[in-house]
Amino acid sequence: MIYPVNASDKLGLAEIKTYIKQKCLSEPGREMVERIQPQVKYDQIDRFLRQTNEFKDLLVNDSPLPVDHLYPIKSLVEKARVEGAFLSEEEFYRVLLSLRTVYAVIRYFKEREGQYPNLEVLFEHVEIENSIIRNIESVIDERGKMKNNASRLLLDLTQQILKAEQEAHKRIDSIFKQAQNNGWTADGNLTIRDGRLVIPILAENKRKLKGLIHDESATGQTAYIEPEEVFHLNNKIRDLEFERRREVIRILVELTSVLRPHIPLLLSYHSLLTKLDFVRAKALFALDIDADMPELSKEAEVMLHNARHPLLFLHAKKDQHTIVPLNININNAERIIVVSGPNAGGKSVCMKTVGLLQLMVQSGLLIPADPTSRVGIFRQIFADIGDDQSIESDLSTYSAHLSKMKHFTEFANARTLVLIDEFGTGTDPLFGGPMAESVLETLNKKQIRGVITTHYSNLKVFASNTEGIENASMLFDNVAMKPLYILQVGKPGSSYAFEIAQKIGLRKDILELARQKIGTQQKKVDTLLVDLERDKKEVLETKTAILKRERELVALKAEYETLQSYLDENKKQILKQAKEEARQILKDANKLVENTIADIKSVNADKEKTKEIRGKLTKAVADHKPAHGATATSKVKIQPEEDTAIEVGDWVKIVDSGNEAQVIEVARNNNLILALGDLRTVVKRSKVSKLRSKEKSKAIKKSSNTPSAADFSPEVDVRGMRTEDALHQIELVLDRTVMIGYPSLKIVHGKGDGILRKFIRDYLRKYSHVSRFEDEHADRGGDGITYAYID
Repeated sequence: MIYPVNASDKLGLAEIKTYIKQKCLSEPGREMVERIQPQVKYDQIDRFLRQTNEFKDLLVNDSPLPVDHLYPIKSLVEKARVEGAFLSEEEFYRVLLSLRTVYAVIRYFKEREGQYPNLEVLFEHVEIENSIIRNIESVIDERGKMKNNASRLLLDLTQQILKAEQEAHKRIDSIFKQAQNNGWTADGNLTIRDGRLVIPILAENKRKLKGLIHDESATGQTAYIEPEEVFHLNNKIRDLEFERRREVIRILVELTSVLRPHIPLLLSYHSLLTKLDFVRAKALFALDIDADMPELSKEAEVMLHNARHPLLFLHAKKDQHTIVPLNININNAERIIVVSGPNAGGKSVCMKTVGLLQLMVQSGLLIPADPTSRVGIFRQIFADIGDDQSIESDLSTYSAHLSKMKHFTEFANARTLVLIDEFGTGTDPLFGGPMAESVLETLNKKQIRGVITTHYSNLKVFASNTEGIENASMLFDNVAMKPLYILQVGKPGSSYAFEIAQKIGLRKDILELARQKIGTQQKKVDTLLVDLERDKKEVLETKTAILKRERELVALKAEYETLQSYLDENKKQILKQAKEEARQILKDANKLVENTIADIKSVNADKEKTKEIRGKLTKAVADHKPAHGATATSKVKIQPEEDTAIEVGDWVKIVDSGNEAQVIEVARNNNLILALGDLRTVVKRSKVSKLRSKEKSKAIKKSSNTPSAADFSPEVDVRGMRTEDALHQIELVLDRTVMIGYPSLKIVHGKGDGILRKFIRDYLRKYSHVSRFEDEHADRGGDGITYAYID
């Protein structure tokens, strides 16, 4: 599939594997990474990508997967398969820890059934056999040692050994004190020789104490003697220990025999742990390079949006630099992209980025590109990169290139991705250019897809006149004389040979002589390319400015429409209120008139009383006019600006949120700085309304009841939270910490895989008020706790 065989290494896949292996927890996982190879089956590639993407989502947004113990148990299982063989205590302990991890993982995914469907496939046929764990736990303790009560005989032997050891120690202490009192001992206490406890006796007194001499000092003045009585006791202990060891082996053999029928299941557990370690490592690497899953296509095509070379991205990230993303489209219409431009302008990086990302996708790895990118599947990837001259094979540089071209032209097809760097070089350009053009024409007829870099003008002309081949150039700032590393499809690029030579200080007479030696036509073509590139750069900048202006106009239009809608809505409300008041006035007037008529009738139209009743009617009308007039006016008429002027100390209501706050400063550009408890915020004047006396009193009372700095705790615990929730909680507490003026904040995030810790620290780096951060002391939580210090 890949030709030549070292092409994947030259593109950088071997380095990618090295990075992923560093993320593995087990040797079988690392071995699995080493076996990564590009695949050609759509379903297989799609499953690998989705598994990695799901694990990445799990690492970022879910609780840590319980993978604390990923011991390779395959060799232990194979050992247990042999009749009569047995596993040691330590080996059983490793099996036990691995089984606990397997069962914890299975339970983890069962609790989230349906959430990670592609990861669940890894263990859909794996069963939990609790009897294995119970059998091992009945024999092995939590320290990996055999329990004293694993059998009745073992418990009896252990107790006998303990009793004999106590008796031996008690007896040798007594003899040692007696020897000290007799003045037989040398300086020092009891010591050990040949694994036996002995007494240091002066050489002249060694015949006075019966026992076995185990050693002498270098000077010969001290003899190390094991008393006779203690010697017999220690021999008894040794016999008991041998007997205990025989019982331990008997129990281990028996336990291994119990384990033997479950060997196929144990091997499936080993396979599950290895695959989990493998997928986890791929997901962790994807997080390091900000990778996403592209859309996988069954067609032979490559459409990359904002793609970055993963190895360059890691180096730039380490040096805190940024790299320019690549946008490229290779499809049935634009099958071959011929990239030209200046040296060190990014042509080779462009080609290698396409090749490496293609290899990664077909190997089931996520790529550092937007998820809107679309990547197809190629059955063959041919690459001609670098110098492959060989003394042993009698191949020159150009011969090596031609050897590859021979293979390309014979075996390439429409499902082949061809990558050629510096096409046609290595021989006389007069012959190398036409040869390269012929090869390119042949490859194009075979409908191959590919990226080719070149400086040859004849290839640029051929590409511009041939269907299926598209020119592209790496942009170059010919004013600042530096590459921009931006790929622009549609036109060839100049090599800027004279401009670069002039910049580095080559003498003018040499440059002029060179200009005279090149053909007039070639000089015109190169000048035209430079002018075209400059003009296109200006067009691109103008287009960017126009798009920016369009976005501003769209935003202004949306704001205008919102304001118009608000005014229309208020207008309807005012008219509705006015009509309602008018109806009420008419109703009150009718009632007043009816009551007046009734009163006049009741006094039989007496002149004096009628006059009095009419006076009441006139007074009621006079009293009613100002009240309703003022109300109507206040409803319809917009308050003068001076009546609503806001000053420092005033209380206002924020229209959007309904919160009440006090004005602490009137800033420029019609902005108000408001105090919301301990917090400060900036709001436009048009977004608040001034509170009246009663509303102001309520707001002041409410403010006095809100929590103060005394209620503040400089610690936040985000363990178990999803990343977004954790960062939101930290942001709230950080803001309050800054407002109150507290010097530091303790963030408890736990250890796990370190993902939450990584995102929290990335956030702290961007928070302007955080001057530095560090781990808690190792005895009090270590890297599971972060202290952030505030300016």
